Amino acid sequence: DGAHNTLSCNNDGGDCDEFNKLYPDCNVEYPFWVDDGGCDGGDYNTPECNYDGGDCKEFNKKYPDCTVNEPWRLGDGECDGYPYNVPECGNDGQDC
Repeated sequence: DGAHNTLSCNNDGGDCDEFNKLYPDCNVEYPFWVDDGGCDGGDYNTPECNYDGGDCKEFNKKYPDCTVNEPWRLGDGECDGYPYNVPECGNDGQDC
C-alpha cells in the first residue's frame, strides 16, 4: 500500500516496483486502486496517475468539469447532494 511504498520500506518489499515505473509521480494511499477497472476520484484521477490508470477515461469525457472523490456515485440510481448534484456532474449523473 501507499504507506509502505517508500525507499525505506523497499517500495513495499518490491510490490510497488511496477507501479512506480508506470506512475513515477503518482502518490496515492492505495496504489492497487489504479487501473483496477473502477474510476476513483481525488488524487487518483490526475495526470500523474494517468487518470486512475485509464479507469476514468469515460467519466472525464462525459463530465470534464466534475471533480468528485467518488465518481461511481454518479448515475447509481440515488440522488446524492453536493458536490454530485451540480450541472458539471450532470446533476448526479441524472439521479436528481
